[in-house]
Amino acid sequence: MTCSRGLLQLQCLRLLGHAGRQAAESNHFSVCRNPQHQVLRHIHVSPAWAKSRPMPARFVNEDDKKRAKSLVTRHDLFEQVARESKTKATFNKVIEVFTKRDIRRRGHVEFIYAALKKMPEFGVETDLSVYNKLLDVFPKEVFVPRNFIQRMFNHYPRQQECGVQLLEQMENYGIMPNIETKVLLVQIFGEKSHPVRKFQRIMYWFPKFKHINPFPIPQQLPEDPVDLARFSLTRIANDLDAKVTVYQLPCTDITESGEEMTLPHIVGTQSPSQVELLAKHNPDRPVFVEGPFPLWLRKTCVYYYILRADPTPPEERVEEPYDPERCFDYPLQLELDLGRDLGDDESFDVEDLDEGPVFAMCMTSQGDQATLNQWISGLQQNNPILGEVPTLFRLDDGPRELQGAADTDSGHSHQSHPDTQTENPQSGEDAEAILEVEPKRSHGMKQ
Repeated sequence: MTCSRGLLQLQCLRLLGHAGRQAAESNHFSVCRNPQHQVLRHIHVSPAWAKSRPMPARFVNEDDKKRAKSLVTRHDLFEQVARESKTKATFNKVIEVFTKRDIRRRGHVEFIYAALKKMPEFGVETDLSVYNKLLDVFPKEVFVPRNFIQRMFNHYPRQQECGVQLLEQMENYGIMPNIETKVLLVQIFGEKSHPVRKFQRIMYWFPKFKHINPFPIPQQLPEDPVDLARFSLTRIANDLDAKVTVYQLPCTDITESGEEMTLPHIVGTQSPSQVELLAKHNPDRPVFVEGPFPLWLRKTCVYYYILRADPTPPEERVEEPYDPERCFDYPLQLELDLGRDLGDDESFDVEDLDEGPVFAMCMTSQGDQATLNQWISGLQQNNPILGEVPTLFRLDDGPRELQGAADTDSGHSHQSHPDTQTENPQSGEDAEAILEVEPKRSHGMKQ
């Protein structure tokens, strides 16, 4: 059997060799017969190669890596969807577009960080439902640790840090989480994760600090400038008996020449104790109008001006006898040698400090000297002594000051404050340098 198989294999090889020689001779004969023609080689090519175009090679630098990692630069969904208006509806639409585009939610951490930065632009930084919708972007039951070892080694730290950052932004805006927030955090990170512990700390401290502020500020501030000034002055005033007076309402007046002139609002406050202090002021010593001083109410900044005086010299101070009936801390006629601290000093008065007493405050939208002169004129109705006391203006260049000191009334004389006078005047470049360093103040005196 083996011999017969070997003979069959040899016979097959001979037949194949003979066929190959015949094919070679025929090809050689055709080439020699047509020497001008070359033998064509057929190359089999895939049909997809004809459709694709060659791309030039380029190096990958650091900018490309950062661009690939940042979702905002690659897919600026917020600018694409919210081209016309930036509202809560458009912000929720961006979140829906991202969640429906990929079932695996790839790049969800970068998207949440970008969304947290964009929330103030869309006006949803104080909306709890939007924060819960951002938490819903995380994949569920993927980052939950399965054993104590994973929990001990901070399972998926990048995602947990993103969740904590979201809760910290809620804390900064004073937003109280609800039960939906807790359910989402437990589904995403588990019960013993860092975001859940952050949620527990917020729920412990927020109810304690919710009503601890004795001077709360409403969420929506008044839009009317007069109402906003009245609210601000009431907040600044230390005495509850202080009276807020509107000396002038904002209006538009037409002059004799036909020009329109916008008059600013002037709102002031003064307490009865301040009226009493101003009545006892020495007419020979001037009073000062200073400002503007900033006052922040949430994201709104307003400015106010004060009427004050210098501290009374020690030789001119008159000690008034202490009236025990005005204080319930001490008996009426009992005289004991008790050790008293600074808190028991009956001569201490908030309105009469080392910086000098403050007689009144006001707010106006135009802090020039002419406008503040109208305020002083209105104060003279309840404080006749202002007609005898010289008034000096120390006005800084603030954002609410629309007119300079040169636009003041011609009937008021100007007098430089003694603090700004120098005993040794300098000339030349040194004097110019001193003038540049000193703050610009407009000083005027009203008799």
